[in-house]
Amino acid sequence: MEKYEQIAFQIITNVGMAKSTYMQAIQEAKSNNFNDSYDLVEEGNKYLTEGHKVHKDLIQSESAGEEIKLNLLLVHAEDQLISTEIIKEM
Repeated sequence: MEKYEQIAFQIITNVGMAKSTYMQAIQEAKSNNFNDSYDLVEEGNKYLTEGHKVHKDLIQSESAGEEIKLNLLLVHAEDQLISTEIIKEM
């Protein structure tokens, strides 16, 4: 597996877990389980932070002059990152 495919999968994995926990948090809040909802948001934040760290490292590599191969998988990872941010705000 290429370096950038691994990076993309790291982002997708972390933000996917964040998205899932945020969606669970929404369901818990709808059921008036606010303590559980809060805990799930906090858990999701940890996953999202990890996804952002991987993304930040990629940006720093490019800023340092490394040529980043843009591929569909990396575009998908960025899309998942953005959509997870939106779900977090919900």
